[in-house]
Amino acid sequence: MTKKILLAVTGFDEALWQAEIERMAPDLEVITNITDDAADVEYAIVWKQRPNILSALPYLKVIFSAGAGVDHIFKDHTLPDVPIVRVVADDLTNRMSEYIIWQALDHLRQGARYRKQQAGHVWLEDKAQPAADAVTVGIMGIGALGMDAAIKLKMIGFHVVGWSRNPKTNSEIETFSGTDGLHDMLSQTDILVCLLPLTDETRGIIDAQLLSKLKRNGPLGGPVLINAGRGGLQSEADILAALNDGSLSAASLDVFEQEPLAGDSPLWSHPRVTVTPHAAAASNPLALIPHILKQIAAYERGGTLENLVDRKAGY
Repeated sequence: MTKKILLAVTGFDEALWQAEIERMAPDLEVITNITDDAADVEYAIVWKQRPNILSALPYLKVIFSAGAGVDHIFKDHTLPDVPIVRVVADDLTNRMSEYIIWQALDHLRQGARYRKQQAGHVWLEDKAQPAADAVTVGIMGIGALGMDAAIKLKMIGFHVVGWSRNPKTNSEIETFSGTDGLHDMLSQTDILVCLLPLTDETRGIIDAQLLSKLKRNGPLGGPVLINAGRGGLQSEADILAALNDGSLSAASLDVFEQEPLAGDSPLWSHPRVTVTPHAAAASNPLALIPHILKQIAAYERGGTLENLVDRKAGY
């Protein structure tokens, strides 16, 4: 019997996702609306799905997130008790690392300053440029994405440290954990990268108190923030206050408390803020669908699922 899969990917090109699934797995029937035909759906690929649609599927076996995050799934409080799987794919991981490296290098090499000078036809080189190994990048969230970015930043020359809620060990990167460990990492950090999942524990974690703990007298003239994780991790009011009082020298923000970012947000025009439209690591169906289909095939054969979400932890 043909297996049915629900596709509910708000904000993505659903027609493209459907066409690629049907091309790669012609034995699967793709359902995009909850109708009588969807009653026997066994798998679901979702992104910001409508509430209650998953609970309407009595034979559902597995829920797959169409991206690295899963907080959008947990917004539905009627979720059925089935496994939830995060997508971990080389394409998504590489794209995130590219973004982090791009922003870190831009801050290191004074990109904003030179763009302003170019706009004003100013030729001026009067400020010393630190080497990468003089700058410490601290990464909050040493999962698959964070560790890949850490190793690549280290290859460029940055000194890299990382923090996670629970202890992790890595032969290449010094890691910290817990409340005390976070303080120790922040105190030596020149560029703070946030790649944490959004949970009840991490919501609003990037606030005035956290930013005040960053290294104050580093080679960049002040600490820098890069958030490519989730907008709910940050207090934008606190970030703006830190930028305006000089305790934060610059910020690169790809995610925001409300998206799209409101047109009247002062972040758009702040001279020391880089705004990108949640574009750090786009979910490319050509790269991600094969991983999902491979998991489905393995599960059908009695195999185990990879990258399972811990419901209690929220990621």
